[in-house]
Amino acid sequence: MKKRFILIAALCAVAALPGCNNRNDVRSVAQEQAGELKAMQQSYRGVLPCADCSGIETTLFLEKDGTWVMNERYQGGKADSAFASYGRWARTADRLVLTGVDGEKRYFRPKGDDLEMLDREGHPIESTFDYTLKAVDAGLPATPMVMKGMYRYMADAAVFTDCVTGKRTGVTNNAQLERGYAQARGEAGAPVLLIVKAHFAIDANEDTGAPEKTLVVDEHGTFAAGKGCDD
Repeated sequence: MKKRFILIAALCAVAALPGCNNRNDVRSVAQEQAGELKAMQQSYRGVLPCADCSGIETTLFLEKDGTWVMNERYQGGKADSAFASYGRWARTADRLVLTGVDGEKRYFRPKGDDLEMLDREGHPIESTFDYTLKAVDAGLPATPMVMKGMYRYMADAAVFTDCVTGKRTGVTNNAQLERGYAQARGEAGAPVLLIVKAHFAIDANEDTGAPEKTLVVDEHGTFAAGKGCDD
């Protein structure tokens, strides 16, 4: 009985050492950080301030594969105009970073379930204007974007691998693209560089019925035989 008491006392003393407390602190911090990185909403919308128009109606869509699409419509300017952009996103506990196809970065920070836009350096904007995008249930924007990637058509199916994000996306049926690919390719099934105006959409898979992202071509594309993404 005396030996058991001594053993229990020794274990208690070890547990009270600074090293043990530090480990508990590390676990506590790790758990707290994991809690902060909760799942984000998929789409956001709001009207952001504009220097030469009444506002920029902005819709942001975050894909689970780490890509994003943003649609911006300028209101009340010389003419209403809409632009779309896309790229890759990453996040920390306190910031969301959007990297566009041109390498330019845009920053946001969580604000409850919403997002607040930050300045070009990733710092809060000191202003009385509202820079908040509200969490909403919205689909992918249909505004055309210029895209560059490797196109391949095989077994009655077309696939587009984007040069910037590296993501592979199925392409909706487009007879003109298929003919252009057949003329530009070297050997059967070889990918060919394609520059095209298109947008993403969510469609049901023909075999499984499950929703999947596809590429919808808006204007005739241009094939560049013998070239790759780095050309």
